[in-house]
Amino acid sequence: MNGIKKAIFPVAGMGTRFLPATKASPKEMLPIVDKPLIQYAVQEAVAAGVTELIFVTSSSKRAIEDHFDTNFELENKLAKAGKEELLAIVRQVLPKGVSCAYIRQPDTLGLGHAVLCAKQLINNEPFAVLLADDLIDNDDKPCLVQMAEKYSETSNSVIAVQEIPMSESDKYGIVGSTQRQGRLTKIDRIVEKPAQHEAPSNLAVVGRYILTPNIFNCLEQTPVGKGGEIQLTDAISRLLVSESIYAWQFEGTRYDCGSKLGYLQATIAHALRHPEVGDEFKKYLQSQKA
Repeated sequence: MNGIKKAIFPVAGMGTRFLPATKASPKEMLPIVDKPLIQYAVQEAVAAGVTELIFVTSSSKRAIEDHFDTNFELENKLAKAGKEELLAIVRQVLPKGVSCAYIRQPDTLGLGHAVLCAKQLINNEPFAVLLADDLIDNDDKPCLVQMAEKYSETSNSVIAVQEIPMSESDKYGIVGSTQRQGRLTKIDRIVEKPAQHEAPSNLAVVGRYILTPNIFNCLEQTPVGKGGEIQLTDAISRLLVSESIYAWQFEGTRYDCGSKLGYLQATIAHALRHPEVGDEFKKYLQSQKA
């Protein structure tokens, strides 16, 4: 459909904002009702046509690998018990025709370094990057599906953005542009976490990217930046010198599940529309208001 068959999932972070819950369990495995964060990101990628999932991990993230692996003992018990519905749920965690690869990030040197770790598995193809912390809701057309369409139209890198209050510019990469066509913006510049008075706009980068393989050359030339890390934003700025890059103001609701508040908001939103518990949960919330 769109030529984007590979996606990188940087999951090596320590999740310190959720300690002690993340002391022994990856933050990407935190559940939103009954499904871990990482599975939402994977489902979004698969909906966009991705068939090769590349997880950049660390030694403490074995639970992610186990989650997407086959569990013969569990499946056998469910089958013998006649629990066909649960068996189907377990088998759908990794759809048929989709493969996983895992590569270790030896040092926590930032998002740019995590992406660079996967270079040998990309094989000079365009690819997606998804951050599971950013849970983006759109049941009609997931965010990465929207972006893949724009990549097909432009044949250039596409970055997801959303409008933010200018006072929050120092928390995000911010794009600047003089060429806007509806939700699509041709980027003139991109800056990592600028102060409010230095921000080129109020369009903030969120955790979805479609990138051309030329980004790897830029990453290899990018020095350590803010926070002592190799910033993907800085490499994208280098890529702008040689090729066009677009920002897509996606349709949907983003929950910052890297924060406790965003995680709770996402949990409530998904619980309210969950087919099993939604109605009862809504009644419970209403009773708490009384």
